[in-house]
Amino acid sequence: MIGPSGAVFLLLFVAPFAFLFVVSFWRKKMFVLEPDFTLVNYSETLADYGWPLAFTLMIAFAIAVLTTVLAFLFAYAIRFHAGRYANALLFVTLITLFGGYLVKIYAWKTILGTEGILNSALLTLGIVDQPLTVFIYNPGAVVVTLTHFLLPLAVLPVFASLRGVREAGLEAARDLGAGATRVFRDIVVPQCLPGIMAAFTFSFLIAAGDYVTPRYVGGPYTSMIGDFIEGQFSLRFDWPAGAAMSFTILGAGLAIIALVRWALGALRPR
Repeated sequence: MIGPSGAVFLLLFVAPFAFLFVVSFWRKKMFVLEPDFTLVNYSETLADYGWPLAFTLMIAFAIAVLTTVLAFLFAYAIRFHAGRYANALLFVTLITLFGGYLVKIYAWKTILGTEGILNSALLTLGIVDQPLTVFIYNPGAVVVTLTHFLLPLAVLPVFASLRGVREAGLEAARDLGAGATRVFRDIVVPQCLPGIMAAFTFSFLIAAGDYVTPRYVGGPYTSMIGDFIEGQFSLRFDWPAGAAMSFTILGAGLAIIALVRWALGALRPR
Protein backbone atom coordinates (compact mmCIF):
# COMPACT_ATOMS: atom_id res chain seq x y z
CA MET A 1 0.00 0.00 0.00
CA ILE A 2 2.91 2.38 0.57
CA GLY A 3 4.41 1.62 -2.85
CA PRO A 4 2.77 4.51 -4.77
CA SER A 5 3.44 7.08 -2.06
CA GLY A 6 7.01 5.78 -1.69
CA ALA A 7 7.54 6.08 -5.45
CA VAL A 8 6.27 9.66 -5.42
CA PHE A 9 8.57 10.46 -2.50
CA LEU A 10 11.58 8.98 -4.28
CA LEU A 11 10.75 10.71 -7.56
CA LEU A 12 9.90 14.17 -6.26
CA PHE A 13 12.21 14.43 -3.25
CA VAL A 14 15.04 11.92 -3.05
CA ALA A 15 16.00 11.97 -6.74
CA PRO A 16 16.23 15.80 -7.07
CA PHE A 17 18.02 15.98 -3.73
CA ALA A 18 20.58 13.39 -4.81
CA PHE A 19 21.04 15.08 -8.20
CA LEU A 20 21.64 18.45 -6.59
CA PHE A 21 24.19 16.88 -4.25
CA VAL A 22 26.07 15.44 -7.23
CA VAL A 23 25.93 18.80 -9.04
CA SER A 24 27.57 20.46 -6.03
CA PHE A 25 30.83 18.75 -7.04
CA TRP A 26 30.66 19.83 -10.70
CA ARG A 27 32.15 22.90 -12.38
CA LYS A 28 30.66 25.72 -14.41
CA LYS A 29 32.47 27.13 -17.44
CA MET A 30 30.84 29.80 -19.57
CA PHE A 31 27.34 28.96 -18.33
CA VAL A 32 27.88 25.28 -19.11
CA LEU A 33 27.87 22.60 -16.41
CA GLU A 34 30.78 20.20 -16.58
CA PRO A 35 30.54 16.93 -14.63
CA ASP A 36 33.51 16.64 -12.31
CA PHE A 37 34.43 15.84 -8.72
CA THR A 38 35.90 18.84 -6.97
CA LEU A 39 35.60 20.42 -3.54
CA VAL A 40 36.32 23.90 -4.89
CA ASN A 41 32.65 24.91 -4.62
CA TYR A 42 32.58 24.04 -0.92
CA SER A 43 35.90 25.73 -0.17
CA GLU A 44 34.79 28.88 -2.00
CA THR A 45 31.51 28.83 -0.09
CA LEU A 46 33.33 28.89 3.23
CA ALA A 47 35.87 31.45 2.03
CA ASP A 48 33.55 33.87 0.23
CA TYR A 49 30.29 33.40 2.13
CA GLY A 50 31.51 32.53 5.59
CA TRP A 51 30.01 35.61 7.23
CA PRO A 52 26.56 35.36 5.57
CA LEU A 53 26.54 31.68 6.52
CA ALA A 54 27.37 32.41 10.18
CA PHE A 55 24.92 35.33 10.25
CA THR A 56 22.16 33.14 8.82
CA LEU A 57 22.75 30.45 11.44
CA MET A 58 22.67 33.01 14.24
CA ILE A 59 19.48 34.65 13.00
CA ALA A 60 17.81 31.27 12.39
CA PHE A 61 18.81 30.05 15.84
CA ALA A 62 17.42 33.19 17.50
CA ILE A 63 14.17 32.86 15.54
CA ALA A 64 13.87 29.15 16.37
CA VAL A 65 14.46 29.70 20.09
CA LEU A 66 12.04 32.62 20.29
CA THR A 67 9.38 30.82 18.26
CA THR A 68 9.71 27.60 20.27
CA VAL A 69 9.47 29.40 23.61
CA LEU A 70 6.41 31.39 22.56
CA ALA A 71 4.82 28.29 21.05
CA PHE A 72 5.39 26.33 24.26
CA LEU A 73 3.91 29.07 26.43
CA PHE A 74 0.86 29.40 24.19
CA ALA A 75 0.34 25.63 23.88
CA TYR A 76 0.81 25.20 27.63
CA ALA A 77 -1.82 27.86 28.30
CA ILE A 78 -4.25 26.16 25.90
CA ARG A 79 -3.66 22.73 27.41
CA PHE A 80 -3.81 23.55 31.12
CA HIS A 81 -5.35 26.99 31.65
CA ALA A 82 -7.70 27.88 28.78
CA GLY A 83 -10.53 25.65 29.92
CA ARG A 84 -13.54 25.86 27.64
CA TYR A 85 -11.75 28.38 25.42
CA ALA A 86 -9.01 25.89 24.50
CA ASN A 87 -10.67 24.71 21.29
CA ALA A 88 -11.37 28.27 20.21
CA LEU A 89 -7.74 29.29 20.71
CA LEU A 90 -6.53 26.23 18.85
CA PHE A 91 -8.95 27.01 16.03
CA VAL A 92 -7.59 30.56 15.80
CA THR A 93 -4.08 29.12 15.59
CA LEU A 94 -5.10 26.86 12.71
CA ILE A 95 -6.86 29.71 10.91
CA THR A 96 -3.66 31.78 10.88
CA LEU A 97 -2.00 29.04 8.82
CA PHE A 98 -4.22 30.04 5.89
CA GLY A 99 -2.73 33.52 5.83
CA GLY A 100 -0.43 33.95 2.85
CA TYR A 101 3.31 34.05 3.43
CA LEU A 102 3.79 37.23 1.39
CA VAL A 103 0.70 38.77 2.97
CA LYS A 104 2.30 38.46 6.40
CA ILE A 105 5.57 39.92 5.13
CA TYR A 106 3.85 42.94 3.62
CA ALA A 107 1.70 43.31 6.73
CA TRP A 108 4.79 43.63 8.91
CA LYS A 109 6.41 45.91 6.35
CA THR A 110 3.36 48.15 6.66
CA ILE A 111 3.43 48.03 10.45
CA LEU A 112 7.17 48.73 10.79
CA GLY A 113 7.62 51.14 7.87
CA THR A 114 8.11 54.87 8.16
CA GLU A 115 4.47 55.39 7.19
CA GLY A 116 3.25 52.34 9.06
CA ILE A 117 0.91 51.92 11.97
CA LEU A 118 3.64 52.03 14.59
CA ASN A 119 5.13 55.30 13.41
CA SER A 120 1.68 56.80 12.90
CA ALA A 121 0.79 56.00 16.51
CA LEU A 122 4.02 57.52 17.81
CA LEU A 123 3.46 60.68 15.76
CA THR A 124 -0.16 60.97 16.87
CA LEU A 125 0.80 60.63 20.53
CA GLY A 126 3.52 63.22 20.10
CA ILE A 127 6.28 60.87 21.24
CA VAL A 128 8.37 61.57 18.11
CA ASP A 129 8.50 64.50 15.70
CA GLN A 130 9.31 62.48 12.60
CA PRO A 131 8.98 58.84 11.55
CA LEU A 132 11.59 56.46 12.91
CA THR A 133 13.54 54.21 10.57
CA VAL A 134 14.89 51.85 13.23
CA PHE A 135 11.90 49.52 13.09
CA ILE A 136 12.52 48.15 9.62
CA TYR A 137 15.40 47.03 7.40
CA ASN A 138 17.36 45.39 10.18
CA PRO A 139 17.76 41.89 11.66
CA GLY A 140 15.13 42.62 14.30
CA ALA A 141 12.46 43.09 11.65
CA VAL A 142 13.41 39.73 10.13
CA VAL A 143 13.17 38.02 13.52
CA VAL A 144 9.74 39.51 14.25
CA THR A 145 8.31 38.72 10.82
CA LEU A 146 9.56 35.12 10.64
CA THR A 147 8.58 34.44 14.25
CA HIS A 148 5.04 35.56 13.46
CA PHE A 149 4.95 33.35 10.38
CA LEU A 150 6.41 30.26 12.08
CA LEU A 151 4.56 30.45 15.39
CA PRO A 152 1.45 28.49 14.30
CA LEU A 153 3.66 25.76 12.82
CA ALA A 154 5.50 25.48 16.13
CA VAL A 155 2.39 25.51 18.33
CA LEU A 156 0.86 22.39 16.79
CA PRO A 157 3.61 19.83 17.56
CA VAL A 158 4.09 21.23 21.07
CA PHE A 159 0.37 21.07 21.77
CA ALA A 160 0.22 17.53 20.41
CA SER A 161 2.93 16.51 22.88
CA LEU A 162 1.25 18.30 25.77
CA ARG A 163 -1.95 16.38 25.09
CA GLY A 164 -0.07 13.25 26.10
CA VAL A 165 0.56 14.64 29.58
CA ARG A 166 -2.08 12.99 31.77
CA GLU A 167 -3.68 14.70 34.72
CA ALA A 168 -3.27 11.50 36.76
CA GLY A 169 0.51 11.74 36.54
CA LEU A 170 0.49 15.38 37.60
CA GLU A 171 -1.81 14.68 40.53
CA ALA A 172 0.36 11.74 41.62
CA ALA A 173 3.44 13.97 41.62
CA ARG A 174 1.66 16.61 43.68
CA ASP A 175 0.44 13.98 46.16
CA LEU A 176 4.04 12.85 46.61
CA GLY A 177 5.05 16.39 47.57
CA ALA A 178 6.36 17.79 44.29
CA GLY A 179 5.89 21.52 43.89
CA ALA A 180 4.66 23.25 40.77
CA THR A 181 8.18 23.96 39.53
CA ARG A 182 9.31 20.36 39.94
CA VAL A 183 6.15 18.99 38.31
CA PHE A 184 6.74 21.27 35.35
CA ARG A 185 10.46 20.46 35.13
CA ASP A 186 10.40 16.71 35.75
CA ILE A 187 7.06 15.66 34.23
CA VAL A 188 5.65 18.18 31.77
CA VAL A 189 8.82 19.24 29.94
CA PRO A 190 10.34 15.73 29.51
CA GLN A 191 7.10 14.37 28.06
CA CYS A 192 6.81 17.14 25.48
CA LEU A 193 10.46 17.19 24.41
CA PRO A 194 9.63 15.56 21.04
CA GLY A 195 7.17 18.35 20.31
CA ILE A 196 9.64 21.01 21.41
CA MET A 197 12.32 19.50 19.21
CA ALA A 198 9.95 19.31 16.25
CA ALA A 199 8.97 22.97 16.71
CA PHE A 200 12.61 24.03 16.93
CA THR A 201 13.58 22.00 13.87
CA PHE A 202 10.73 23.38 11.75
CA SER A 203 11.48 26.96 12.77
CA PHE A 204 15.25 26.69 12.40
CA LEU A 205 15.34 25.03 8.98
CA ILE A 206 12.67 27.26 7.46
CA ALA A 207 14.31 30.43 8.82
CA ALA A 208 17.77 29.33 7.67
CA GLY A 209 16.58 28.76 4.11
CA ASP A 210 14.40 31.85 3.75
CA TYR A 211 15.47 34.72 1.55
CA VAL A 212 12.21 36.56 0.81
CA THR A 213 11.73 37.97 4.31
CA PRO A 214 15.28 39.39 4.61
CA ARG A 215 14.92 40.93 1.18
CA TYR A 216 11.68 42.78 1.96
CA VAL A 217 12.03 43.73 5.63
CA GLY A 218 15.72 43.12 6.33
CA GLY A 219 17.20 45.52 3.84
CA PRO A 220 20.57 45.40 2.08
CA TYR A 221 22.52 44.81 5.30
CA THR A 222 20.55 41.74 6.38
CA SER A 223 21.26 39.44 3.47
CA MET A 224 21.09 35.81 4.49
CA ILE A 225 22.65 32.86 2.70
CA GLY A 226 19.37 32.00 0.96
CA ASP A 227 19.57 35.27 -0.96
CA PHE A 228 23.00 34.35 -2.31
CA ILE A 229 21.87 30.83 -3.17
CA GLU A 230 18.90 32.19 -5.10
CA GLY A 231 21.25 34.48 -7.01
CA GLN A 232 23.52 31.60 -7.99
CA PHE A 233 20.64 29.70 -9.55
CA SER A 234 18.64 32.54 -11.11
CA LEU A 235 21.23 35.15 -12.13
CA ARG A 236 24.65 33.53 -12.42
CA PHE A 237 23.47 30.11 -13.53
CA ASP A 238 26.13 28.66 -11.25
CA TRP A 239 24.30 25.56 -10.11
CA PRO A 240 27.38 23.87 -8.61
CA ALA A 241 28.12 26.86 -6.37
CA GLY A 242 24.46 27.22 -5.39
CA ALA A 243 24.18 23.52 -4.63
CA ALA A 244 27.36 23.59 -2.53
CA MET A 245 26.06 26.57 -0.58
CA SER A 246 22.73 24.79 -0.06
CA PHE A 247 24.31 21.64 1.32
CA THR A 248 26.73 23.64 3.45
CA ILE A 249 23.92 25.48 5.22
CA LEU A 250 21.96 22.23 5.46
CA GLY A 251 24.88 20.38 7.03
CA ALA A 252 25.60 23.19 9.49
CA GLY A 253 21.91 23.40 10.36
CA LEU A 254 21.62 19.67 11.01
CA ALA A 255 24.71 19.83 13.22
CA ILE A 256 23.13 22.60 15.32
CA ILE A 257 19.86 20.68 15.54
CA ALA A 258 21.74 17.58 16.70
CA LEU A 259 23.53 19.67 19.32
CA VAL A 260 20.25 21.14 20.57
CA ARG A 261 18.72 17.67 20.67
CA TRP A 262 21.62 16.42 22.75
CA ALA A 263 21.34 19.39 25.11
CA LEU A 264 17.61 18.84 25.59
CA GLY A 265 18.21 15.14 26.17
CA ALA A 266 20.75 15.98 28.86
CA LEU A 267 18.04 17.92 30.71
CA ARG A 268 15.82 14.85 30.93
CA PRO A 269 15.74 13.60 34.53
CA ARG A 270 17.41 10.23 35.12
